[in-house]
Amino acid sequence: MSCLLFPVCISALVCSTLFGSVQAKGKHKNAVIFLVDDGGFMQSAYNNTVCDTPNLDYLSSRAVTFTRGYTGVSSCSPSRAVLLSGLPSHQNGMYGIQHSVHHFQSFDGVRSLPNILSNHGIMTGLVGKYHVAPKSVYTFDYMKTSPIDQVGRNITHMKHLIRKFLKKAKNADKPFLLYVAFFDTHRGGVNTWDRLGPFMNKWGSGAPGMGSIQDWQPKVYDPSKVIVPFFLPDTPAVREDIAAMYTTFNRMDQGVGLFLKELFDAGHKDNTLVLFSADNGIPFPAAKTNLYEPGMGEPMLISSPDHTHNWGKKSSAPASLMDFTPTVLDWFGVQYPQYKLNGQKVKLTGRSLLPLAANPYDTDYNHTYASHQWHGITMAYPMRVLVNSRYRLIHNINWRAPYPISTQIFPTSAFQGILNDTREGKPTGWYKTLHTYYYRDEWELYDLQTDPKELKNLAKDPNHKETFQNMQKKLQAWLVETNDPWRCMPHSVLLQGECHLMDNEFMP
Repeated sequence: MSCLLFPVCISALVCSTLFGSVQAKGKHKNAVIFLVDDGGFMQSAYNNTVCDTPNLDYLSSRAVTFTRGYTGVSSCSPSRAVLLSGLPSHQNGMYGIQHSVHHFQSFDGVRSLPNILSNHGIMTGLVGKYHVAPKSVYTFDYMKTSPIDQVGRNITHMKHLIRKFLKKAKNADKPFLLYVAFFDTHRGGVNTWDRLGPFMNKWGSGAPGMGSIQDWQPKVYDPSKVIVPFFLPDTPAVREDIAAMYTTFNRMDQGVGLFLKELFDAGHKDNTLVLFSADNGIPFPAAKTNLYEPGMGEPMLISSPDHTHNWGKKSSAPASLMDFTPTVLDWFGVQYPQYKLNGQKVKLTGRSLLPLAANPYDTDYNHTYASHQWHGITMAYPMRVLVNSRYRLIHNINWRAPYPISTQIFPTSAFQGILNDTREGKPTGWYKTLHTYYYRDEWELYDLQTDPKELKNLAKDPNHKETFQNMQKKLQAWLVETNDPWRCMPHSVLLQGECHLMDNEFMP
């Protein structure tokens, strides 16, 4: 049985006994962002009753839980840059992942959340995965970002780093933003899967040669009992992979409990905004790097001490990581600076989520956007997405090319099983064929109410012509507003702010 590091309080008396009396509101407002890497809907707040997440359950009981939380791009570095800048990836310049040969980075002129807050006397801290660039744009007053497994998976080490940051903020007598970026549940390197587990799930477990994370009580899951999502084939190998992922999601959950306790013990229980989400979909086919629901949809919570009357409620409003920067700025009462980027005035198109903490059923929040260019350097497949209360519209700009497969996805048992069964002419048990996965229509429109698996493209359906055209116009207006250099592609070229047709339609 996993350790309930930060148990749900069943009464005010129990809370007082375990964690001390409720703190009076401090003189400073603070904010904490928890970001899980490649995380999915594995907590009971999203109806997963197998993976143990008592600490996220506790946080959910103190928060509004979004049933339609989304990433702004389903890829590691670009997603983090969206969160920290409030700008879509095509606007902030972080087109793909940052490390190694990929070498993508945001524009030097971007004004990021940590830099803005630091300029207003708010201390900023990062513990965990960094994975953005340049450092001049994404600067934190306190940065502990390596070794990556120690600062992103070793929850005991992370606890001590967080404790040091909280002491620094106290000694400086400043409000703070603390960004905790887990490396769980990212896969380990493929050459370590046999020894450390596909999700580094054996690392630090106390088994011979694995080392030991003091505060972690490892939970091993029975593959026969895991929940296989609809977008994966239900095979023994896939079940084993999911079971390993559950182990590291539970490790992350135990970390959330440890870190909340550090926060509360430091006297910040009732003056701190807490946000929780993930950067992109789980590292399986049809999820990570995709902007269908399994790739774009993310767990998302907002815990506001100013809106306790709505704790425990759920909101179906579309919310995005693009909304985190305006939310934190709103919380601190800091205005977004006026400046230009690539010759155009920058305006945040995300919105503060605090009004949804005040009213989770606010119908004015009815759409969000996403934008994808690359994952790795060889994976050019730009997409633009508009999601509203019912439909998802996807524009696949490079639609004539086969959809690229990430080197993190290709060696997985799920993809290898699909690939080998397809080659041998066997049933794959998958909800798509490899051909329909690789080759996509330029425009895809899905009714998320009647077709949650997004299998029936309505873009050319005459009964949905008006919906399609209205969403096209709305998406295009956003691309112009955010100065998207791809906004005329693939049929036109952008010249002096206007789209000029190239007459490059395919002709047999």
